[in-house]
Amino acid sequence: MIKKCLFPAAGYGTRFLPATKSMPKEMLPVVDTPLIQYGVEEALQAGLHEIAIVTGRGKRSLEDHFDISYELEHEISNTGKEKSLSGVRHLIDQCTFSYTRQIEMKGLGHAILTGRSLIGDEAFAVVLADDLCLNLEGDGVLAQMVKLYEQFRCSIVAIQEVPMEEVSRYGVIAGEALRDDIFRIERMVEKPNPEDAPSNLAIIGRYILTPDIFELIEQTEPGKSGEIQITDALMKQAQQGCVLAYKFKGRRFDCGSAEGYVQATNFCFENRHKTHPVTASPRLQAV
Repeated sequence: MIKKCLFPAAGYGTRFLPATKSMPKEMLPVVDTPLIQYGVEEALQAGLHEIAIVTGRGKRSLEDHFDISYELEHEISNTGKEKSLSGVRHLIDQCTFSYTRQIEMKGLGHAILTGRSLIGDEAFAVVLADDLCLNLEGDGVLAQMVKLYEQFRCSIVAIQEVPMEEVSRYGVIAGEALRDDIFRIERMVEKPNPEDAPSNLAIIGRYILTPDIFELIEQTEPGKSGEIQITDALMKQAQQGCVLAYKFKGRRFDCGSAEGYVQATNFCFENRHKTHPVTASPRLQAV
């Protein structure tokens, strides 16, 4: 079964300059927890304990975060502040972390391909940390998707409905509805103009991919801005077999934008920090 989760984290985070000039966007805190930690918490909740991270220049703090800091921990030992590290220490104890570096930024497809050496020949999940989703009513999005994979054994992308005027920011799908929340993909377009969009069902940053996706990415020509798009490779996969789109349960915040980041911070402060100031509620898992 699936046990690995890949985090593409080599991007520059230009929408959050100057904050991301020297700090990875994945380390931006939502209240007191970095975005990437939410993602790793969600992966572990879904049973994925092998964490693979594709990094780049200036991203060393990602590795440092998921490591023991002896000086800091000695300084705060036997104080109330020690509990503040319990969440990340749990992840360090329960997960293994491996890293590789993306030398050039050539799109999400290329970033996923760069992680091939960490994944091997098995199905895996992909999390884009700046898409933060919270489900107050049950399983996180990856846990929901893992259950679907156990049933269908094919690649799955998470989708949500967005306003038509916003579809140009996303990959957009159209397909056959298998049930109210599952679609078999027949068409997929990367960042279409609203008049060209096949629907308003937008892909967000959660995927489960079968290992043949790597060869399909290698065969994919660069698209817009010279980038290799994962949607193009997934479209090939859909034509050759089956790719499902899943309308997940929960709320999603685009923390790559200032508006979404502020909304996520306010939401987490009210629903996570106030009620569980040290560790996340078992029913409030991050995606």
